[in-house]
Amino acid sequence: MQGKTQSISFDGREIRLTTGRFAPQAGGSVLVECGDTAVLVTATRSKGRDGIDFLPLICDYEERLYAAGRIPGSYMRREARPPERATLTCRLIDRPMRPLFPSWMRDDLQVVATCLSLDERVPADVLAVTGASIATLLAGIPFNGPMAAVRVGLLGDDFVLNPSYREIERGDLDLVVAGTADGVVMVEAGANQLPEGDVIEAIDFGYEAIQELIKAQEALLKDLGIKQVKPEAPKEDNTVPAYLEKQCTKAISAVLSKFEQSKEERDNGLEAVKADAAEAIATLKEDDAVRQAVSSSSKLLNNSFKALTKKLMRQQILKDGKRVDGRGLDEVRQINAMAGVLPRRVHGSGLFQRGLTQVLSTATLGTPSDAQEMDDLHPNTEKLYLHHYNFPPYSVGETRPMRSPGRREIGHGALAERAILPVLPEKDTFPYVVRVVSEVLSSNGSTSMGSVCGSTLSLMDAGVPLKAPVSGAAMGLIKEGKDIKILTDIQGIEDFLGDMDFKVAGSEKGITALQMDMKITGLPVKVIADAVNQARPARLHILEKMLEAIDKPRETLSPHAPRLLSFRIDPELIGTVIGPGGRTIKGITERTNTKIDIEDSGIVTIASHDGAAAEEAQKIIEGLTRKVNEGEMFSGSITRIIPIGAFVEILPGKEGMIHISQLSEARVEKVEDVVKVGDEVTVRVREIDNRGRINLTLRGVPQSGESTEVEPQPTPVAPLS
Repeated sequence: MQGKTQSISFDGREIRLTTGRFAPQAGGSVLVECGDTAVLVTATRSKGRDGIDFLPLICDYEERLYAAGRIPGSYMRREARPPERATLTCRLIDRPMRPLFPSWMRDDLQVVATCLSLDERVPADVLAVTGASIATLLAGIPFNGPMAAVRVGLLGDDFVLNPSYREIERGDLDLVVAGTADGVVMVEAGANQLPEGDVIEAIDFGYEAIQELIKAQEALLKDLGIKQVKPEAPKEDNTVPAYLEKQCTKAISAVLSKFEQSKEERDNGLEAVKADAAEAIATLKEDDAVRQAVSSSSKLLNNSFKALTKKLMRQQILKDGKRVDGRGLDEVRQINAMAGVLPRRVHGSGLFQRGLTQVLSTATLGTPSDAQEMDDLHPNTEKLYLHHYNFPPYSVGETRPMRSPGRREIGHGALAERAILPVLPEKDTFPYVVRVVSEVLSSNGSTSMGSVCGSTLSLMDAGVPLKAPVSGAAMGLIKEGKDIKILTDIQGIEDFLGDMDFKVAGSEKGITALQMDMKITGLPVKVIADAVNQARPARLHILEKMLEAIDKPRETLSPHAPRLLSFRIDPELIGTVIGPGGRTIKGITERTNTKIDIEDSGIVTIASHDGAAAEEAQKIIEGLTRKVNEGEMFSGSITRIIPIGAFVEILPGKEGMIHISQLSEARVEKVEDVVKVGDEVTVRVREIDNRGRINLTLRGVPQSGESTEVEPQPTPVAPLS
């Protein structure tokens, strides 16, 4: 099998591109390697299906656990449904690729990226995004590329290109930027409350690096003798669009300029205009070109009417500076926020509404054993904060079957999760696993940012000591030539008919999460910077309204939330606490009615609804792990008696033995002659033998009510058996 491998020197690393060797029947394929990470990316095109009026693009990212030398942990011992992080990588590939295909294309397109080998120093996701562009170019698919992506981290004061997993975890920024020669097409970021200026600088830094990868792709095509296929729109019959523009422009404009009407009234108004147009077309002569065109395509009228509505709405914004609801370009819709809307059996709840978008978020506190185990290629194997997002059909007034979460639900939940993570308390001070569920009750744009706001309300209502409250806003954009308008807090129609959806979340101190998607082939960094800066006053306004509902975390948890005690023991003593076959820890949990989790690092977490029971369990564990020294004095009770001695519980869960020869200065014939089970005695640690057993003595130790002076006895001391 012959193939060609070319290398790109990129920021001190070598990226290797192998073409012509793998997947010969795919439209285009490339193996992208960096370090020991290898991702095979293919792009394939097949003939379109009849009746399709959209771009049927599928982007898949496949993880194989053999890439990390592991066997899947499921019952079937093979990969099943993609893990959450793989789904997010699918979206990471799709979002910059989709706007670069021509809007008129109706062929089935599929990009598949498969991680074949993973190096923990080199994350595979950005390699897959760049590989998707290369494979598409090699497949000869019409495409406004090349496109490339890089990751930018921030360690101290320095930006780092394509950082390792460890560097991402240690740094204050995890930013993925994708772009073309025309500009930035996608941004995805999590940040540790970074100022807007730092984030903008990071985007610019990443976009400059992207240019090297774009030039490398152009050089690759030239070297292979492949000429890029540039999109050329097919000639379309303009008969119906021209007719609608002539007949419906005034009516549509009249509907769009009624700023005081509701969304439902506006939608009904537009539907009435479209119905009138359909009725008028039906009355035309049978041989009329408009009537014949509409008769031949059931979707032509809908698509043409939608295109005209989009054009008129955009003109209204660009020329008049007015949006469909009458707001100014930088104005936020009416805000309503409530905390504690559900009974306290729900640990925390918050209701956030912005315009017609309404989100109910709930927070649940769990124990360390509730952490989510991640069976994927990422080195982090568990999640302590979970955010789940649900989008039921009634939220948009529709009916459809309820299914398991799709890519959109997973993506929106991950974005809200990323926005909250930087402000959560440290595990050492707040050892709870936290789950937030955001139920979208009504949707008219920016439900993901509504979820961020609702999550903050619910977490503070649950008593989670957040470092800072977080809010979010979605920014939009209308671009016609050089005329650009940025919109604050976009609603559904502005998202659907606009050119950008840019979500910005953060605290008063700075940004915690970004996500930007484009419908055009790129934006200059300056325009993105303007959008980021315009989002700040909107975020702070929303945050102010939220703090009117609850200004700080509640001082007490819900009575139904578990109480956790967390402390650290010597990791070498974990086995002592667990005991043979787990008998010791099981006995403690049964005795105190608690739940106990022990980490390999020695952190012990005790969960109970009864604080006193949790404290009792802690005392027992501390007693088991406390180091006992020779000569120390303890008071305890006799727990059991054997022929050669008696056992005393000197600490909770820790026993020592008094040999019969150590019960008295005088000779003792029978242990029961001196002590009985339940007696309280004061003992001294006489010896700790080489097996760790604690040997005690009563000799020379004054008991309660006795004189401290002990008269020596001549009786010799028998040796311990």
